[in-house]
Amino acid sequence: MKTLKIIMSAFIVIILFAFTSGEDKAPQKVKDAFAKKFPTVKKVKWEKENEKEWEAEFKMNRIEYSANFLSDGTWQETEHEIKEKEVPKNIMKALENAFPGYEMEESEISETAKGMVYEFDIEKGDTEMEVAIDTNGKIVKQEVKTEDNEDKD
Repeated sequence: MKTLKIIMSAFIVIILFAFTSGEDKAPQKVKDAFAKKFPTVKKVKWEKENEKEWEAEFKMNRIEYSANFLSDGTWQETEHEIKEKEVPKNIMKALENAFPGYEMEESEISETAKGMVYEFDIEKGDTEMEVAIDTNGKIVKQEVKTEDNEDKD
């Protein structure tokens, strides 16, 4: 009976370690860069995006954000979802003119060192697309979603 308790305890410790080992293990350079860019944010959930990039999920002013940093601390992008009514009129007009009949599934603001864009997931029938429009209403990206690139999200 004692052996069973020891085995069960060890099993629980291993399971807990497995579920928590990837979280909050971002390199110190990444954490420092995050703290410098977002000094008021206290609670952050870290996740390794890929071999070179870390993603921080956090809230500011009751809005959920994500920010990506390279392992050396270089900031890449910050984004957050917005409601359709928050999209500026010129951006909505550009989207509607370029993609008539498409329905907006999701909208976000993405900020990078190059500037800010509005990103949209849109759908028409079986066709799903990702579209990015800059603040001047110019379409800077349009990509048909396939099962391959949906798996990357």
